[in-house]
Amino acid sequence: MASIEFSKCEKSFGSAKILKGIDLQIASGEFLVLVGPSGCGKSTLLRTLAGLEKLDSGTISVGGKVINNVEPQDRDIAMVFQNYALYPHMTVEENMGFGLKLQGLSSSDISKRVKGISDLLQISHLLARKPKELSGGQRQRVALGRALSRQTPVILFDEPLSNLDAHLRSQMRVEIKRLHQTLKSTMIYVTHDQMEATTMGDRIAVLKDGLIEQVGTPTEIYHRPKNMFIASFIGSPEMNFLEGSIVQKLPWPNARRVDSVLGIRPEAFKVSNGSVNSQEIELGDFDIELSENLGGQQMLHGQLADQTVRILVDSLDNFSTGQRIPLKIDLTKAHLFDKKTGLNQRI
Repeated sequence: MASIEFSKCEKSFGSAKILKGIDLQIASGEFLVLVGPSGCGKSTLLRTLAGLEKLDSGTISVGGKVINNVEPQDRDIAMVFQNYALYPHMTVEENMGFGLKLQGLSSSDISKRVKGISDLLQISHLLARKPKELSGGQRQRVALGRALSRQTPVILFDEPLSNLDAHLRSQMRVEIKRLHQTLKSTMIYVTHDQMEATTMGDRIAVLKDGLIEQVGTPTEIYHRPKNMFIASFIGSPEMNFLEGSIVQKLPWPNARRVDSVLGIRPEAFKVSNGSVNSQEIELGDFDIELSENLGGQQMLHGQLADQTVRILVDSLDNFSTGQRIPLKIDLTKAHLFDKKTGLNQRI
């Protein structure tokens, strides 16, 4: 295992500045997820750590040692790519053992290590096959196995599940998290999928336009977003943002400002029964325009004080289009943002 530190890291491609002074510390054995929209710099940051891109300025340290000038093959870092990057003419066993062969391990040691990893990933029955004979999920397991077989203290993942269907992505999320608990390697995982980020990471680093917006546990990021961007990016469905008369009802001094925005997650609304406690306020009537059945929950789309709102309720409540229902919120689950800066005024 090894700790990792990015210090004042910058990187440009031509006139486009991709990384703008990144500072980030990752503990030994931690599973950190880099998440953000396309083009935010997360894959570039990962590739600078792997040695596939060179920084313009700043330093990267692994285990306390600066590795800026260390060649990629000498960094003792494994990487799993989005497109698998398997050799088509090699069998699964040969693909998994190729890196070990380059390291000079004996045939018996390679065979033993590949066997152990293939058993762990439950792909031992595929060792004699070639990539074209495998499904997408099987290829991804092989790519993962090739990285794990090297037994490096650091393993990097660059959107490895984006080519898989929803069911396989769900399975592989669990497998990768389970492997991390078993191997205890330091892992950094890049994704634009906030579901992957919140279900897999010990901590999440949210990036936007080459800058880190917030770092924290999935719970911290979800319940205490630093700004409106994070509040809208993390969470599915995203947070509702309300202005005007709704905000004026809040018992907070900052809510009296015209540039304040109320943020409420869809599940934080409650159907009012006419009574409120000290931590609740009535918001008014909600007119349902569309209902989506999500299985255990129901997503209601509609209008509240002439603003579009989405709320989540139990599907057994069986609300329907055209219905009007009174809403209230729990103030402990509400957020107040500055419209100009986007900053959360309640953290």
